[in-house]
Amino acid sequence: MKLTSHEEYGLRCLIRLGQKGPGGKLTIPEISDAEGVSEAYAGKLLRMLRLGGFVVASRGAGGYSLARPANRIVLSDVMSLLGGRLFEGNFCETHPGQLKSCVRLADCSVRVLWRAVQEAVDDVLKRTTLQDLLFTEQQMINWIEGLGEFTSPFPRQ
Repeated sequence: MKLTSHEEYGLRCLIRLGQKGPGGKLTIPEISDAEGVSEAYAGKLLRMLRLGGFVVASRGAGGYSLARPANRIVLSDVMSLLGGRLFEGNFCETHPGQLKSCVRLADCSVRVLWRAVQEAVDDVLKRTTLQDLLFTEQQMINWIEGLGEFTSPFPRQ
């Protein structure tokens, strides 16, 4: 599984705006330069984020800013806007191979796995806000370890 570039760079645009603090603004060229993407691509992502209600645009030299406080921007909502989910309920209908229906439609261990992975991802993303992503890497490791029911992928230091 891979994150799409929309998900990765869209999230990075939001983090960049979150780092500016409440009311902080950045222009498309500033975000483009800071994140190493073209102005056209940064503009496309910011338009998506604006239409999704995560950022607001100011005319003229104003630029973009967060539409609400970083602690009220939930990552599950952001990721749904930017790319969608890993596993959807219609997965079996969209992956039948060359047949009309999947040969494992009645008894599928893979479907159970993808559903469990999706539920774990959903749980973490619903509990994470943009404010959490403004942590340092070590603070984020500590935060992830504090989620409790998940085993951290990070070795103790």
